[in-house]
Amino acid sequence: MGQIKAIIADDEEQLVIYLESMLSRIWPELRICGRAGNGRDALSLIESESPDIAFLDIKMPGLSGMEVAARCGGSTRVVFITAFNQYAVDAFENEAMDYLLKPVTNARLEKTVARLKKQVAKNTPPAELKAVIEEVIRAVGPPAPAHHLKWIKAQHRDSIRLIYVDDVLFFKSSAKYTTVLTAEGESLIKKPIKDLSEELDPETFWRIHRGTIINAGCIDKISHSLTGRLAVKLKGSSEILTVSRSYSHLFKQM
Repeated sequence: MGQIKAIIADDEEQLVIYLESMLSRIWPELRICGRAGNGRDALSLIESESPDIAFLDIKMPGLSGMEVAARCGGSTRVVFITAFNQYAVDAFENEAMDYLLKPVTNARLEKTVARLKKQVAKNTPPAELKAVIEEVIRAVGPPAPAHHLKWIKAQHRDSIRLIYVDDVLFFKSSAKYTTVLTAEGESLIKKPIKDLSEELDPETFWRIHRGTIINAGCIDKISHSLTGRLAVKLKGSSEILTVSRSYSHLFKQM
């Protein structure tokens, strides 16, 4: 087998950075081929990168880690990341499945890596996840239904505007504020991009950069910049928005 590939999916960006740093020390041969901040991006990464291992947070916006794992079809070994207590995660205790309890400790990660290396060396196929996931759902309960953000209160000059999110072309972080662009102009809100990415409907609003979320229904044109990166132009806006490489997979089917 060639180089082992993995993705990390968690809506806490600092945890992704921390876990990747720990893995680089404990398992330097492992290549992290993708990072995701929500379940839909994680599933897209699995489909596009075909990683050997996926580290998945159980509670993520869009799709939960369990939903992502169930849709993988057993093609990828899964390590769940969870804040649930020890009793709730007893369902994971078997040779083909593993979990990391937050906060992730060095000793626990070493145990997980040793188990994964053993599976890889023996070429053990990924676990059949359906039965395991059903058991976990019984233990921790089904994921809460998503309630996506519909309205935003925004500062506009000397007044407050109530903006319907479907009218938003894009959100872009700017210093201490986030700029909200609609056909009527720009407004400012204090809610950061990270919080917006968790509250907006991920099927409509795509995070294309750590500081930018666009309304996918408003995409007018996709092109390549001089540096080779994807660039997006939205209907009703002359601004060209750059897509970071970690989010470029969103546009592969377009």
